[in-house]
Amino acid sequence: MSDVSLAVVRRHLIDRYDELKQRLSRRLGSPDLASDALQDAWLRIDRVDAIGDVRNPGNYIFGIAMNAARDRMREANTRYLSAAEVDSLLQIPDEAPAPSNIVEMRSDLKQLEAILLELPARQREILLAARIDQMPRAEIAERFGISVSLVEKELQRAQEYCLARREKSGK
Repeated sequence: MSDVSLAVVRRHLIDRYDELKQRLSRRLGSPDLASDALQDAWLRIDRVDAIGDVRNPGNYIFGIAMNAARDRMREANTRYLSAAEVDSLLQIPDEAPAPSNIVEMRSDLKQLEAILLELPARQREILLAARIDQMPRAEIAERFGISVSLVEKELQRAQEYCLARREKSGK
């Protein structure tokens, strides 16, 4: 009996395709989605070897097509972003510096390197240890064999020199 039902359902889909499509189009609001859903329904029906007793082949096919349409809509909703979401993504500011800023920063860095090279070696090393390495003053004093007070003075002189040289160069 199930082989007969399957053959009846397949024949019904072929014979009444236009009616089913029209009914689905009204329900789904889209003839294209209705066509796709009927195609999916045909593929699903074609994959099975047997089905139980089907009393109303039209309703049976309609139910399969509606499920296929729901699956398509669910898939489309998870796969695509809405226009508002795309717009919000396009509004993300690029936090990477502009090429002109990179050139300017490299120039500033070269200038700072040149100024640092003008400092006496001990002042330069104290400044770098304090500012770059974040080394405590007592540790710097121990490293150079000088007092913490002298570390503070050398650091102050180095910073004042760098600032004065930078202001003199116009930056």
